Amino acid sequence: MRHCTAKLIVGMACLAISLTGTTVFADGEKEYAVTITNLTRGQSFTPILVVSHHHGVTLFTVGSPASEELATLAESGNIEPLQTLLDESSAVKDTEASEGLLDPGHSTTVTVKAGKHFRRISLATMLIPTNDAFVSVQNVRIPRGWRRKVVHAPAYDAGSETNDELCANIPGPVCNGNGTSPGDDGEGYVHIHAGIDGGIGDLQPGTESRDWRNPVAKITIQRVK
Repeated sequence: MRHCTAKLIVGMACLAISLTGTTVFADGEKEYAVTITNLTRGQSFTPILVVSHHHGVTLFTVGSPASEELATLAESGNIEPLQTLLDESSAVKDTEASEGLLDPGHSTTVTVKAGKHFRRISLATMLIPTNDAFVSVQNVRIPRGWRRKVVHAPAYDAGSETNDELCANIPGPVCNGNGTSPGDDGEGYVHIHAGIDGGIGDLQPGTESRDWRNPVAKITIQRVK
């Protein structure tokens, strides 16, 4: 697995997670419901990490290597390393997560605190069964007042594991394989995922196809308190 070590510094060539604007602001705290709907036919979402933050926070950069924390999420569905990193920054207001798997056609809601100087929301979750596909939106501005905002998210490839579609390298109830692949460099950079080929490994095409077309998720954000 090739990845970029996460840096809390702006301007690094290998930057994958940028946490800037680390001044702590006093603000009027509000709560927002973030509802995620799985739009795929045959993919489940692992626990979904939702973060509210200052505008300088990014989880990844398309075309650059994924951080170790993001690669762990994309390969195994484990959100803890990324959540811990984000919680350590004063540019982040709140991190919360859903529980269990979100099946196709279903929705779940995660509530996060936000405020005057923390008006951006990002989220990330793994698709299973895949090698290293993840869903994410970044820096979505929270709606003003009590308005509702709807955005759609594509599936990204973390580029940290080869898409061999072998169950031995895919975690979760369908494959029950390993969550990470040490020594596998993958493509080496984050990019839009090409979907499941079907037939090259253990994920077969046909009526039980795990393939998808973007977008794969609908995200609704609305103030609740």
